Amino acid sequence: MAEQTASGDFAALRETIRTFVDERDWDQFHTPKNLSSALCVEAAELLEHFQWLQTGSREELGAAKLEQVRHEMADVLVYLVRLADKLDIDLNAAVAEKMVLNRAKYPADKVRGDARKYDEYKDYKGG
Repeated sequence: MAEQTASGDFAALRETIRTFVDERDWDQFHTPKNLSSALCVEAAELLEHFQWLQTGSREELGAAKLEQVRHEMADVLVYLVRLADKLDIDLNAAVAEKMVLNRAKYPADKVRGDARKYDEYKDYKGG
């Protein structure tokens, strides 16, 4: 049920973004390359809010900065959903597939509480 709701949420989000883009005749500019570039720029703008903070917690950000972070996160999501739409990628399916791969790379019983990359584990066999 949660997966079905998430799919519906992403579909509704995709339609909202499509409508916004269509109303402005911006589809001509939304090539996968341009959307990828815009996504990186927005991710950098998100990161900028955390650049000199100790941890970036809600308390450390404060209300005004948290609102700006929220808006940057929305920008990142909009470009990601738009890119997925242009490439006909089902983000829910992509996440589900990637989680299977990540579970294989990072077995919970071996990596719990350890932040190293998968290839730094003693018994890593590639993949």
